[in-house]
Amino acid sequence: MVDRNSRITADRASSNAYWSANIRIILISLAIWFFCSFGLGIILRPMLSGIMVGGADLGFWFAQQGSIYVFLVLIFVYAWRMNKLDKEFGVDE
Repeated sequence: MVDRNSRITADRASSNAYWSANIRIILISLAIWFFCSFGLGIILRPMLSGIMVGGADLGFWFAQQGSIYVFLVLIFVYAWRMNKLDKEFGVDE
């Protein structure tokens, strides 16, 4: 017979592992988006000024459109990764 406390402890450990993995994915996604929007669009813009994309330098392009495209890609990657994580922890729909 399984002790109720041990089952609760196992559920809590599984829940903590799930949320730890979820937060890690979120932080990595935010770091990538920050680097592309703030890093490439503002901080590294002078270094990217010689590379032209659509009539504008690459730093300006990242500040205006590139960070939006990166954000959209990150949304799909996050959804794909979370579906995989949900299946791994048995909480998928």
